[in-house]
Amino acid sequence: MELKLEEIFYQYDKEQFALKAIDWQLPAGEIHCWLGRSGSGKTTLLQLAAGLKKATQGTVYHRGKSVTEPSNEIGFVFQEATLLPWKTVRENVLLPIRLKRSVTQADHDYADSLLELLQIADFDDRLPATLSGGQKSRVAIARALITKPTLLFLDEPFAALDFMTREELQNELLKLNQRKKIAMLFVTHDVNEAAFLADQIGVMSQGQFVSKKATPSWKKSTTNRRDSQEYRDFCMSIRQSLEVGDA
Repeated sequence: MELKLEEIFYQYDKEQFALKAIDWQLPAGEIHCWLGRSGSGKTTLLQLAAGLKKATQGTVYHRGKSVTEPSNEIGFVFQEATLLPWKTVRENVLLPIRLKRSVTQADHDYADSLLELLQIADFDDRLPATLSGGQKSRVAIARALITKPTLLFLDEPFAALDFMTREELQNELLKLNQRKKIAMLFVTHDVNEAAFLADQIGVMSQGQFVSKKATPSWKKSTTNRRDSQEYRDFCMSIRQSLEVGDA
């Protein structure tokens, strides 16, 4: 199992629990989405799963080992791309390597392959100020992948993008998952995004999962599934779970 959460509790103070009795399992190679409104606890849980915060109670396991701090085997993509404005695209992608050791030709070659895969190879010598929002998101994903993690966390990385760019990047993320076989945990408040991307969806409300849904076995291709009645029906079932959680 790539990621396992066992009886996770997180308490901000003596009075209030932000997360209560959370269990979750993410198999290798799958994409799971945690969905919920602002304040539901999804981002806090993602930070605990990545080792950025420590649970009040319970244990996070990555490949059977307890997670107590961030690991090179885990990549993280935040809502903001947070690129260094004075460094080129290539330099930003290679930054996680450079912070730990000297960059090798093999690292440059792998950066080339990631930039090609994410369709930004022609921008490798550009500065972030010259990039669109979608291009910056692609650079952030490439940077998260440069250390070859087995698990990728994404915290609403497409939330600030326009509708068409967001759908395009969702398509790219699915292709990336299929090519690299990297397990992904994606936090969002967008029902359609979760339904399109995920193998499994957890709907959160008030620090707990109120619903866990496995997605259908889509009969259409990944890029056409949004047009199917099955996809629309699934989106509706997720919205109903959100409404139950808010009741």
